[in-house]
Amino acid sequence: MRTAEIERKTFETNIKCHINIDGKGENNIDTGIGFFDHMLTHVSKHGFMDMELKAEGDLHVDCHHTVEDVGIVLGKAITQALGDKKGIKRYGSFILPMEEALVICALDISGRPFLGFDASFKAEKIGTMDTQMFEEFFRALCLHGGLNLHIKVLAGSNDHHIAEAMFKAFGKALDIATSYDERIQGVLSTKGMLEG
Repeated sequence: MRTAEIERKTFETNIKCHINIDGKGENNIDTGIGFFDHMLTHVSKHGFMDMELKAEGDLHVDCHHTVEDVGIVLGKAITQALGDKKGIKRYGSFILPMEEALVICALDISGRPFLGFDASFKAEKIGTMDTQMFEEFFRALCLHGGLNLHIKVLAGSNDHHIAEAMFKAFGKALDIATSYDERIQGVLSTKGMLEG
């Protein structure tokens, strides 16, 4: 099984994360930010990734450091768990409906990080989480996970539905991209490697 355990401790946050990419979607997540926990639970459940994550951050300041650093840690964990990336499909995409919201997520586990994020929110916060931090989370995840990730909101008026569709779609796309294809010899690249 492809697993990883990452710990990161700074003056702003203290985070421990264990993932199993070949899991069942079981999770125990506590970041101190209720809505963020809810979103990460969707990534785990819909991506069939077991996730144990505990984050303590300077929430008396705001949620920025905690959310961004969780993205860093999760990105590093994905990179570690995938190892040499041999045999994986590499690409994954999913269009996910959530009530009136419709979100597309497409990713490439290329080792060359890039985030395309096309979404806007009406509210400044959902629960205690700043809506600006959705983009920051995915950017940190891309940079440290070596992901080329595009997220685009095609429809939606309810911020909760839009965010939930976004995280669920990411989980589904990641599950597809990390799955094996027996036809792939080595890595799926004409270069013979996925840079990272």
